[in-house]
Amino acid sequence: MKQATLGPLGPVSRLTLGGGGIGQIWGEVTREEAEATIAAAIDGGIAVLDAAPGYRNCETFIGEVFDGRLPAGVKVTTKHSLGTVPVGEAAGRLTASLDASLAAMRLPRVDLFFLHTNISPDGFVYAHGADRQAQVATTWTQYAAEVVPAMERLKADGRIGAWGITGIGVPDAVLAALAHDPKPAAVQAIANLMDSPGALNRYGVPPRPREIIAAAKAARVGVMGIRAVQAGALTRAIDRTLSANYPDQKDYDRAAPFRALCANWDEDPAMIAHRYALGIEGVDTLVLGVKNRAELRQCLEAEAAGPLEGAQVAAIDALGLRAYPG
Repeated sequence: MKQATLGPLGPVSRLTLGGGGIGQIWGEVTREEAEATIAAAIDGGIAVLDAAPGYRNCETFIGEVFDGRLPAGVKVTTKHSLGTVPVGEAAGRLTASLDASLAAMRLPRVDLFFLHTNISPDGFVYAHGADRQAQVATTWTQYAAEVVPAMERLKADGRIGAWGITGIGVPDAVLAALAHDPKPAAVQAIANLMDSPGALNRYGVPPRPREIIAAAKAARVGVMGIRAVQAGALTRAIDRTLSANYPDQKDYDRAAPFRALCANWDEDPAMIAHRYALGIEGVDTLVLGVKNRAELRQCLEAEAAGPLEGAQVAAIDALGLRAYPG
């Protein structure tokens, strides 16, 4: 598998195994198949495992598969969904979450520890679910005054190799974090042909993921691309039941012209979506949401095939799916 440089963390595989699918939150998968998928990913050349407590059983499965003895060169991430908490509590909550993750994965440290919640400007009110905003978003003041110093201490203590942020929040706040000093070592940014975070966009303004990726590269911050198939919206069929008004279902409906184009090419939409995402400038490694070995094999084939040709990218972009639907 080809490699890229993930900011200051050095070389990584172009694909990362994400924890959502194998953690049993994206569709159905047995424990045995999830653990077999983890092992198959390593055998296939994937050298980054992207975990989080929110991915249900992912961290436990990693612990069971490797029993604390990771293969040489394999990097592991985890995260904490902090939100906005009472002043002075961020460091303790981050540390407690990290302790639990390390115990579950049977590891003494992780290579990357992410703030898993959005970053929002002080005083910004989310368009959707404002009553839950403190659970899903960390204010800028708490990020700068508490999260950054806490992450730097964990790094100095050797508990983490580096830290990062989730680049899905209010774009102005994410861009401010990429310019702030100290800055994160990596950012997880939306990387799909619709430029869509789907249901993750609770803030209600255009997400601007390519601007975020470009800013990260200019700041020498590594970029992990996420949601290549936009939670199933860019596949032949979504693997779970959603309401007609749910954002990911609406994206699936809006992506009908993309599926028609893939049918004309006699190609699987998921394969094309992954190859498109791998070709987005600035994406160092693409996080997979696969849940079984069959889905993993397709992604390995997509990486081996390489990014799409320019004419194919132009044909997809001409569909107009990157326009923010509001």
